Formats: sequence, structure tokens, C-alpha cells
Amino acid sequence: MKQSFSEPKIYTGGIDASQWSRLKKPEQKTALEKDWYVYYSFRSPETGKLERQPNIKAGANRFRTKRERYGHLQVLQRNLLRLLEMGFDPYGDNSQLIKNHFEEGTSKKPKKKKKVKRTAPKKVVGEGTITDTETLSEALDFGLAYKKNTLNENSYPKFRSRINRFRKWLVEQDLIDTPVEKINKKTVNDYLNHVLKNSSGRNRNNTRTDLGSLFQLWEDNEKIPLNFIKSISKLKTTPIRNKTYTPELLEKIEEHLKNNDPILLLFTKFISYSFLRPIEVCRLRIKDIDIKDKKLYVRTKNKPEKIKIIPEILISELPDLSNINPNYSLFTPQGIGGEWNTSEDNKRVYFTNRFKKVKDFLQLDKNHALYSYRHTYITKLYRKLREDNAPNVAKGILMNITGHTTITALDKYLRDIDAELPEDYSHLYQQ
Repeated sequence: MKQSFSEPKIYTGGIDASQWSRLKKPEQKTALEKDWYVYYSFRSPETGKLERQPNIKAGANRFRTKRERYGHLQVLQRNLLRLLEMGFDPYGDNSQLIKNHFEEGTSKKPKKKKKVKRTAPKKVVGEGTITDTETLSEALDFGLAYKKNTLNENSYPKFRSRINRFRKWLVEQDLIDTPVEKINKKTVNDYLNHVLKNSSGRNRNNTRTDLGSLFQLWEDNEKIPLNFIKSISKLKTTPIRNKTYTPELLEKIEEHLKNNDPILLLFTKFISYSFLRPIEVCRLRIKDIDIKDKKLYVRTKNKPEKIKIIPEILISELPDLSNINPNYSLFTPQGIGGEWNTSEDNKRVYFTNRFKKVKDFLQLDKNHALYSYRHTYITKLYRKLREDNAPNVAKGILMNITGHTTITALDKYLRDIDAELPEDYSHLYQQ
């Protein structure tokens, strides 16, 4: 039989309590500002896996010193372990156990405690091996369940996909049932090298980031002593850059869309004239378009809703939206205004693939994409502003239109898309 519970542990605010005296005062203060608690896992009767149980604090965080708080939690830890060894089951009826425990505690002649033989955790190397520690498989389940409740609907599927590929590799290497605290830097580096060999440096770096997030969660919950992924270096990679469109190519694409896909043409104009990212266009609902006040309400990934104006050049392209349910999506596969119950990322992929058909038909370069419209029209607007304004003035006006929060960010963006080009310098070679 597998052990039905993990040994209760104490979470001490993300620091090693045994190194308390070596911490600086600000570090001690920060640790004490966090909740400390006892935690453990118990094997679920439904899944057969060790599942994390609610944290036990029992007033520990009222104590303001490490000694008092840790001492209080040690008592809780010992009592909980004793109850678990006596048969306490968080999924079952413990009334008789509590009654026996109470009678034992109040008896004039206490029963002699049965000595429980404690053994060191055994490393799991295959099915059926007894273990009293959490395995990598169980720790991965914990991490995915936790991140599902903390990541947004776009980020979680990507995180889950990368973690499940890591799980598959661990199974292939016969490591999935290894105790979680035994995983080391070499194992992770071996996996990252495997990812690099079979995909790209960019995917390897993204995998490192997601594993780092998972391992930090494990460290915070004292499943591992240290998140060593912080010490694994990122690889230097060359980012993929979408090209801007030439005037001739823009005209050719617009003519094709006008005759074959007017909905996609309108989609591109939201990117071109309002400088939205494709996924931001996908988020738009009918109620986000205020024609009367010429306002556009844009929902961003990690920031509060932002308000942009709708320029007249875009308003003139919009159909009548007044009789459409305000909660409907603005763009759907069938047309303007309708129910479309899928994730934002799926919507973005749909329109990306829809535009790919245009690219294939016109034999466009692979680096030409929907995002290229944003680069192209910001470049056009900046160069037009530069005709009558100094660079800093032009950038100040442009920043208010594009939504960049700082001149530094806008400068970097303009450099990346080659919006700022020098004047003809032929005369400098003349004698």
C-alpha cells in the first residue's frame, strides 16, 4: 500500500527558518508579514493521488516573532502527525477517533502510547513501491491545479501544455515517480536541451520560464528546498519581426479582401487605424464601440480597460451596430456581431489562419502578418508627423495615439520597425 498522507510540514514565508539569524532585518520583516502555516497532503479516495489539504494556521500569525510563531506551528505539526498516524482521514468520519483521543487525554491512567516506527522516505522507482513523500507526478498535479486558478485564460493553456510535455519526458526517462525534492538542476538542463534540440531556442527559453514559475511555487510551498532554475541561463535568440507592408502590397491586399473577405478587411482596419493588436480586436464587443461619443473601450491583458478615440476614417467603415446585442462579440467567423464562445487565443488563431489564406493566395512573405498592419500604419503616421515637427514633438503626439506609456518604449518600438530613416546623405560624398 502507498502511504495515505505526507508528513506535515511548516511553511515559513518562503525562507529557511533554520537560517533565521543570518537573515537581514528587512528579510525577517518580510517573512513575518507573510502567513505561516502547517500543510500536508492526503490521498484522495476518488483519484488515489496525494492531494493538498487546506492550510492550518490556528492563530499562528498573531505571533509577531519567529520564535513564538514557529514554536506554535511545531506543536500543531506534531499533533497533526499524531492524529494522522492514529487514522485521521479528512475525507471520512473522524468522530470516533476524536472521542478516543479525548478519552485518552482525560483518563486518570493514560494508555501507554504505541511506539511508531519511523522510516526514511523510500525513492520510488516503479509502481507498487511504498513512499511517504510526494512524487514529481503529484507535485505536477498540484502545480497545474494551482496555476489554473491564478493564470488567465490565455496563459494557462500554454503553461499546461509545456508542463505536460515535461511530464511526458519524465515518464519516458522513468523519473515521474521520483520524490519531488530529489529533482536536480542536471535533470532540468537535460530536458531543456531536449526541447532545444527538437524545437528552437525561443521555445527552450519559454519552457525555462514556465518551469521556473512552477518550481518557485514548489519552493514557496516547501516541496523543494530551492528554485535552482533561476540559476539556469537564458539563451540569446533572434526575435521574429513582422515586416511592414509597401504601399503597393497594401493596395493589392486591400483589393483582394474587398472582393473576397470584407469582414477580414474591417478587422485589419481596426489594427491599422486604432493601432490595436490582433488579440485586442478579438476581445472587442458591440458595447465597446461608442459611435456617438467616438470612443473605443479596449480590454488589455494585464492592465485596466483603456479608452481610445475612434477616428472618423474608421467610423465611416462601420456598419449599423445599434440593433445588435451589446454583449455579442464584434467579430465572429460568420460576420459582425454574434455569440462566439471560445477563448481569446482561439479567436486570434482563427483570424490569423483566415489571413494566412490571403497570404498564400498572394504569395506573401512568411513575416508578413496581421501584426504588420500595426507596424505599417504607425510608421506612416510617424513619418507624416515628422514632416512638420521635430522628433521629440512627433513622438509626443504619436505616443498619445498608439498607447505607448513612455517615450523610451516608443523609441525602441520605432527603432525595431525602422520607422526613423535618415535623409539622403549622397551629398556627404561630394567633394
